[in-house]
Amino acid sequence: MTLFVQQLINGLSLGGIYCLAAIGLTLVFGVLGFPNLAHGALFMVGGYVTYTLLVDVGLPYVVAIVCAALVLAVIGVVFERLIFHPLRNAPHTHHMIATVGVMFFLISLVQEIWGSGFLRMESPFDGRMTVAGAQISSQRIIIILTAMVVLIALTLFLKRSVHGQAIEAIEQDRTGAALVGINANVVSMVTFAVSFALVAISAGLVAPIQLLSPGMGESLSLIVFAIIILGGLGSLPGAIIGGFVIAMAEVMASTYISVGAGQAAVFIVLMAVLAIKPTGLFGMVEQR
Repeated sequence: MTLFVQQLINGLSLGGIYCLAAIGLTLVFGVLGFPNLAHGALFMVGGYVTYTLLVDVGLPYVVAIVCAALVLAVIGVVFERLIFHPLRNAPHTHHMIATVGVMFFLISLVQEIWGSGFLRMESPFDGRMTVAGAQISSQRIIIILTAMVVLIALTLFLKRSVHGQAIEAIEQDRTGAALVGINANVVSMVTFAVSFALVAISAGLVAPIQLLSPGMGESLSLIVFAIIILGGLGSLPGAIIGGFVIAMAEVMASTYISVGAGQAAVFIVLMAVLAIKPTGLFGMVEQR
């Protein structure tokens, strides 16, 4: 029972990381209609920026994460204006090729600045808590609580703010949103800023329990794409539920079967769901 509780907490913390990363990717796909293949590389950049602000600049941990999110948000706006806005009338294949170019650029940039070795970022929350007899690191509790707060704040932003409602309007009907005067250019910039900020927060949270490296975003990219397909392309509730389902399947299979089984469980769950509901948990069948 103690092992189960410990792995349950581990699954919830990993699910929080997956949710934050998957929601950012879902927002871009829902608004712009193409997957950002550089999402894993942005996760990596978010981790390194947080590390620099914490270790080199000396900012407190929470402030470093917030500042890293702001830095990534600005980068998101710059990328949208310089790279994706000029391609707004091009086929989506061109956008995907551009994201691959961004991915390789970011990996090379990180290797040039921070090197190709591993870096460790220490957490100020190095204590442990006892939950039902299981020893849980404080960092994992922080991850769960922060993910909940960010998800609630994001929900309020999408439901209550003008820009958030504009994002949802374009996700539901881009043509109709344009007809009522919603500025698609502004929405695109806001979407990229929010997406990049979310992935920076997720990287900053997980960095103390995972070594930083230029390749740290590669496995995350595959898992996040599996999550948004599982939940339904463009569905925010699907990204949240899919993130926790995938995380739990991965952690429990790794614990009770093997590490390899944990990696395979991600795609076994994905294939099982798609066999029953090809559009994903919350995906809608396109009307023709």
